[in-house]
Amino acid sequence: MSELRAAIVQDAATRQVLMLGWMDEEAERLTRETGEVHFFSRSRRRLWRKGETSGNSLAVEGIEPDCDGDAVLVLVRPAGPACHTGANSCFAPWLWRRISERAGADPADSYVARQLALGTGVVAQKVGEEAVEAVIAALGESDARLVSEVADLWFHLLLLLKARGVDVDHVDDELRRRAR
Repeated sequence: MSELRAAIVQDAATRQVLMLGWMDEEAERLTRETGEVHFFSRSRRRLWRKGETSGNSLAVEGIEPDCDGDAVLVLVRPAGPACHTGANSCFAPWLWRRISERAGADPADSYVARQLALGTGVVAQKVGEEAVEAVIAALGESDARLVSEVADLWFHLLLLLKARGVDVDHVDDELRRRAR
């Protein structure tokens, strides 16, 4: 096996860092030849193509080594989420990754999957209920109760985004746009 290099995968359009993988010489050669990202799995000790089981592939736009050649930046056009949890990025907020991961679970075993199975309307109604509870807590209850209600609201807002198929990154992008 040749030496492994870190492969930082970045969306060519948005510049969002999607994931980190490892490439040996063969993985990099296949990536350049096929135009699809290949990695070397350290745990399975074999080559693999991103998307070979999930269908969420990464089309290569460019590969650039870093200054000392021990890492590469791989610019891609993603076809689906990059993270195995279902989130667009492995660097998405942990709660978003958790919601994305549980979205595909059995509704009998997962609150997230159960709520998503009920549909956007039910999730939106739950957001409304949680928002009212947060306001009530803010106007007359303890800080601990306010924190608890805001946590519920925050979670259900993320669940609403997932129900609509909108990635949390779009909210972040909008807030950054407004800050300019």
